Amino acid sequence: MKELIILSLMAVFGLTTASAQKTVVAEKNQQAFDVVEQMPEFPGGIKALLDYLCQNVKYPADAEKQKIEGRVIANFVVETDGSISNVEVFRPVFPSLDAEAVRVLSAMPKWKPGMQSGKVVRVKYTVPISFNLK
Repeated sequence: MKELIILSLMAVFGLTTASAQKTVVAEKNQQAFDVVEQMPEFPGGIKALLDYLCQNVKYPADAEKQKIEGRVIANFVVETDGSISNVEVFRPVFPSLDAEAVRVLSAMPKWKPGMQSGKVVRVKYTVPISFNLK
């Protein structure tokens, strides 16, 4: 099951990176950017993020019992200190799967923050989490 989650995440991660081409103008570090010159980075990079998700996502028992699968897409903000805030589900699948995605993302360690024009800025980030039974 972990291999399927990893493969699904890798495929979707490429799609979400390509769809993040819109830029929001930040007003004195109040508003979060969608895309910046140097995007935030999970400690250890994308592979480490995928490993973190695979090790920490637990398939909810009720969703497993009902054989519910799907890809939860969640957004969050990487703050200027690297902490994670404003975690929310952008594309829900099933309440317990959505809650698990929020739980895991909220518990992530601090990231390397994003940079724009040489300054540390808040950046919106989107992560898909696939739940597949097999």
